[in-house]
Amino acid sequence: MYAVRTQLSWTHLRSLMAVENGLARQFYMEMCRLEHWSTRTFDEKIESQLFERTAISRRPDDVIKAELEKVKENNELQPDLVFRSSYFLDLLGLPEVFSESDLETAILNQIQYFLKEFGSDFAFVDRQKRIPVDGIDYRLDLLFYHRSLRRLVAVDLKLGKFKPAYEGQMLLYLRYLNRHDRKHGEESPIGLILCSEGNSEHIEYLMLDEESPIKVAQYYTELPDKKLLSEKLQRAIAIAKEHYRLKEIGED
Repeated sequence: MYAVRTQLSWTHLRSLMAVENGLARQFYMEMCRLEHWSTRTFDEKIESQLFERTAISRRPDDVIKAELEKVKENNELQPDLVFRSSYFLDLLGLPEVFSESDLETAILNQIQYFLKEFGSDFAFVDRQKRIPVDGIDYRLDLLFYHRSLRRLVAVDLKLGKFKPAYEGQMLLYLRYLNRHDRKHGEESPIGLILCSEGNSEHIEYLMLDEESPIKVAQYYTELPDKKLLSEKLQRAIAIAKEHYRLKEIGED
């Protein structure tokens, strides 16, 4: 812990003291060290409740500690530390009514901001990636590569709530990418379905599936009320931890 603290400025440490949750503090310290956050970015991550929005926050405490130890010792990131339950895309400047195409264009016009919200290790690869299957051309909205995870990340943009059919569509994309675009030494591709509206149960069930290569998240084009967001996140975390507790009881 001392070694990490020596890499943070006094301003970083002062902001960190306001974080009550010990695991959250460790998360912010390790991610700040790994991604070289400025003090401004550090404050923004804490203010936006990044830890509570990551999938790792929904795991049992011992799992969180183990994953953070891997980051500390080997700079090793797992998807649960990268992907989130919600993303803030308020700086894209979208009108009140917009299409999926408008969203895609806005993301590319503001790619620097988009990647900052997603994480520093994301690199843009392609847009409207052609996925030919049985003579039919499908189009994947956005394709990224994550350097630390060493894998392609397929992103599909959706208006409205998540539908189970989206999962099947993404699985098709991932299998194609795995066969035709995956390079030697890379991990298998992972998919992220971004929806403009949240239907919590669907999203939580998919986030709780550690083996699934597909993540689902909600995006906000306007910043939500901080108190309501905090309550929503804490409720989701509590439900997830209870799920794991009951699962462990059942396995015993």
